[in-house]
Amino acid sequence: MSWVIANQNGRDGSGRLMLLDTASLYFRAFFGVPEITAPDGTPVNAVRGLLDMIARLVGEYHPTDLVCCWDEDWRPAWRVALLPSYKAHRVVAARPAAVDIEDVPDPLETQIPIILEVLAAFGIAVIGAPEAEADDVMGTLATDAGQPVDVVTGDRDLFQLVDDAAEVRVLYIGRGVSKHERVDNAWVRAKYGVDAHQYADFAALKGDPSDGLPGVAGVGEKTAATLINRFGDITGVLAAAGDPESDLAPGPRGKIKAALDYLAVAPEVVAVRRDLEIERSGIACPRTPADPEAVMELAQRYNLESPSARLVQALMR
Repeated sequence: MSWVIANQNGRDGSGRLMLLDTASLYFRAFFGVPEITAPDGTPVNAVRGLLDMIARLVGEYHPTDLVCCWDEDWRPAWRVALLPSYKAHRVVAARPAAVDIEDVPDPLETQIPIILEVLAAFGIAVIGAPEAEADDVMGTLATDAGQPVDVVTGDRDLFQLVDDAAEVRVLYIGRGVSKHERVDNAWVRAKYGVDAHQYADFAALKGDPSDGLPGVAGVGEKTAATLINRFGDITGVLAAAGDPESDLAPGPRGKIKAALDYLAVAPEVVAVRRDLEIERSGIACPRTPADPEAVMELAQRYNLESPSARLVQALMR
């Protein structure tokens, strides 16, 4: 196997930042790619799938900057303090002085260090932050980025980052990378009946069992969208519920009042942080591997020759 040094020209000169929700991608790769192993028996299907996903996305969108955003803390203590049910169903073991252990299949857990090794060899930036989820890293890097941003994720909570004016969109991989959808404000409005900047409050009202968010009992998507459209946000909904002169019907008024404690904290839990202290340098999308010899060695050791070659070709374009 050999790596050809690419011509540094050939892009249109305009900047575009691609932010990858790395865990979202490698979980999908693990469950979507048939089992395959390295010569020593190590499972590598998630690694291979992730490399192919990155190659496909880079080949289609040609980002000038690329970041694999990382969960340094998948269940931050500050979110749990506000809402103890937050992701509680995914906890295998609670660790008061450290990050809780998440329920991750052993064959996938084995591959995560390999993923980090391979990304480093390619020179693809991996960025996390203390006490922060990858969502918060993406929110921070997408805010005031100074260029168009593509947020690649299968997590609907990140629809709140969509901002047509700032050219921030989500490439939603809910049906897979090959069938990803380009999410702008019109898409969110058509799908959920709210604008993207209202999505976090909408999600808090309706709840999300996958994140341990109970929502307001008896309030589903339709009612949540109606309330957000009528009153603007959760603050407006709470004001209407507390105002006997408002035209909020008795049914939803009672449901909102019954959930006051939850609604006092849920918006902060659901909202993606945008203010982390993150170094934005060193995120240029590599045109060739940073360490070609390391890429070749890892490819041979872990049976990654084909996906590594495909990623090299995608980066060169």
